[in-house]
Amino acid sequence: MKKALSVISAIALLATSMAATSCGKKDDEGNSSSGSGSSSSSSSSSSSSGKKETINLWTFTDEVPKMIDKYMETHPDFAAKYEVVPTIIPTTDGNYQPALDKALQAGGKDAPDFFCAEAAFVLKYTQGDMSSYAAPYKDLGIDIDKAISDADIAKYSVEIGTNPSGDVVGLGYQATGGAFIYRRSIAKDAFGSDDPKTVAEKIGAGTGKWDKFFDAAEELKAKGYAIVSGDGDIWHAVENSSDKGWIVDDKLTIDTKREEFLDLSKKLKDNNYHNDTEDWSEAWKADMRDEGEKGVLGFYGPAWLINYTLADNCGGSKAGEGTYGDWAVCEPNVGFFWGGTWLIANKDSQKKEAVGELINWITLDCTKDGLQYMWANGTLNGEGGTKDCVASGTVMAMSDGSLEFLGGQNMFDVFVPANQFANGKNLTQYDEKINQKWRGQVRQYTAGNKGRDAAIKDFKQEVADELDIK
Repeated sequence: MKKALSVISAIALLATSMAATSCGKKDDEGNSSSGSGSSSSSSSSSSSSGKKETINLWTFTDEVPKMIDKYMETHPDFAAKYEVVPTIIPTTDGNYQPALDKALQAGGKDAPDFFCAEAAFVLKYTQGDMSSYAAPYKDLGIDIDKAISDADIAKYSVEIGTNPSGDVVGLGYQATGGAFIYRRSIAKDAFGSDDPKTVAEKIGAGTGKWDKFFDAAEELKAKGYAIVSGDGDIWHAVENSSDKGWIVDDKLTIDTKREEFLDLSKKLKDNNYHNDTEDWSEAWKADMRDEGEKGVLGFYGPAWLINYTLADNCGGSKAGEGTYGDWAVCEPNVGFFWGGTWLIANKDSQKKEAVGELINWITLDCTKDGLQYMWANGTLNGEGGTKDCVASGTVMAMSDGSLEFLGGQNMFDVFVPANQFANGKNLTQYDEKINQKWRGQVRQYTAGNKGRDAAIKDFKQEVADELDIK
């Protein structure tokens, strides 16, 4: 999900981060910008004082450091005792995890007191090879069971953040349950209505199947439209609605729903139901502003896809410009989630209580003074900021998710239940690498370069060669 920084910026950031300095700009969910050398994120969290204790935060964007800045600003007593020093290493070229692992293993005063992990590799730190470093939230002074219940945290997020002993060691601040995000004007032309209930019915909302979706694709084709931009637009719905992950009992497993992606992808291509783009490509983004081969009805994704990808590529900033304001969201045909960032404390940290205060404020605080409320209502940096879906269903229920980009629709009405449909038990710590290999083989198959059986065989061989998993 992360959009790459330039190689030069990535190397510069890695070098400065390994020297234990803090720097960086956002590199999240399609928002990329190059790092700023060794500049600090703000004076509140990185000013040096001999009387303050240092809390080390490791992350891959400046998103959480900016949250910490806000906490320091609004909690002067905490800020008087501690300084939070962020080390930011982009996920570009796989730099973040090796550096984080080395720092955790080395320990000492420069080790992370807490750190961030995204969906693509979070299980490595909550349930996998590096999970022994994760501190249970209950050891941070958090009454975790009550806090999760009071905040109404989506089940999938808790499942992902729970270690093999049953303790919660990580939670996210975003909710990334997915919906179907569609163009109102195309829905009106093809289906006679742009109402979310109508479109949801057309694609088979809640059925867990793809039959009605392809019926709708045929209707759209007759009108000259594509239902999605490329097969990647349905991949995350397929991947994260599967019953099993890629690894079961230490063996490579292809869940039947994931194997079906071969057939779904080929059906899309053979019937010309999409524009055959690859996600994150320029052609994919062009479809968001209606500049592709055919007009595209929609994209499957969470709220961040709206805020940081569709909005940035729609060709305008207000209604009437590009496709801005011509969008809406509805329940998808299958429940899924896509992405997210989890916060994890180091079990060896000597400042667990202070770290617990920060993590609790970011992930569980349901008051209007907590990060969750500010994030949901776009008020972290004052009124008028970007509204986002947050981990707490309680907070979203008391917040306004209406967006001009969605023609005034309250996105929380769709995303809150979507978060409850998602399944968090089908991830593995190897998903990032295995997904790339699977998607590559599927494209080879749909392009006619190899047969179905050969694609599966070659996929298995690639995984065995790189990960020694058979």
